[in-house]
Amino acid sequence: MADPIKVLLVDDHQVVRRGLRTFLEVQDDIEVVGEAADGAEGVARAEELKPDVVLMDVKMPVMDGVDALRRIRELDNPAKVLIVTSFTEQRTVVPALRAGAAGYVYKDVDPDALAGAIRSVHAGHILLQPEVACALLSQEETNNGQGRGGSLTEREREVLGLIADGRSNREIARALVLSEKTVKTHVSNILMKLDLADRTQAALWAVRHGVAG
Repeated sequence: MADPIKVLLVDDHQVVRRGLRTFLEVQDDIEVVGEAADGAEGVARAEELKPDVVLMDVKMPVMDGVDALRRIRELDNPAKVLIVTSFTEQRTVVPALRAGAAGYVYKDVDPDALAGAIRSVHAGHILLQPEVACALLSQEETNNGQGRGGSLTEREREVLGLIADGRSNREIARALVLSEKTVKTHVSNILMKLDLADRTQAALWAVRHGVAG
């Protein structure tokens, strides 16, 4: 049996953390390994506990979620960060996604949907709702990455299209009959050639430039 997905909860509201923990403790394949009440504590706990996934609020004291996310991404073997927000805070999700969050869920999310979201980002998927994707795209400069797509090989364009579809490296490898190591190399080359920071930006670039499948 595979090891459970280790999850760290970072939110300044104890009631929210308690509710999230209650949701997740009934899942056989998910283990809540710790909690933090602000972004700075979240970074410290992430470094200490080495979770697979961090569920993190955006607006917190001491250090907000976006700054904490950037710090977590600088750690060795950084966790995937899933932003937990309220519907009215949707605009604050955009900076977090641009900083490298794997996606977001609302605080009133259905328990099964929350567990599914954690499994999804852990597997390498990007959770990007259409309205947030539009907001991200609208903030991009119209010439961001323009013309660089010509430097991609045909195989790299295939990989990029599958990234935009939310596929993990394992799924891309199966679809294209490649090894995961080869897929990782293609992904690294794509990010380098397009001067992008992560898979989220690559997916947005693909949508914007018509590479998505």
